[in-house]
Amino acid sequence: MIDLISGGARSGKSRHAESLALAHAGPVGYVATAERRDDAEFAARIEHHRARRPASWALYEAGQTLAETLAAAARPGSLLLVDCLGMWLMRFFGEAGFDEAAFGRERAALLASLPALPGHVVLVSNEIGWGVVAMDAETRRFVDELGRLNQDVAAIARRVTLVACGLPLVLKGQP
Repeated sequence: MIDLISGGARSGKSRHAESLALAHAGPVGYVATAERRDDAEFAARIEHHRARRPASWALYEAGQTLAETLAAAARPGSLLLVDCLGMWLMRFFGEAGFDEAAFGRERAALLASLPALPGHVVLVSNEIGWGVVAMDAETRRFVDELGRLNQDVAAIARRVTLVACGLPLVLKGQP
């Protein structure tokens, strides 16, 4: 069972995903996708998310191989909360630019593995395509790749929810 929850920055999408996980009767795993960096503001964001999670939730830190992490962690009756696809995509951007080959492989692996995973997977993603077109090519590439990834995950998801102002709006499936 796959759910996709999308929304803008500080829309409440992670909090909504966490509420689904808190209501889950079985074991819960949190799949963190952000790469740690020497940035105090970003470290505070990570700590904010960590403080909201119950200690009973397992923590899985995914690198570029998100599909592999999910396959290793998924169990019947479990819920895995992936936060978030945008941070995962960022792992393929570096000083040398966008690693298209690596992302293509890992994206295909993720999309192929999601429908076959046991249990419930809730993926959080950013909705970033509603603003102005970015001036630099790398940001435009990121927006394009995340938009396409969101569309493909939404196509296989049982439920897709857009969160705005902390309010969930179900776009696909039952609330």
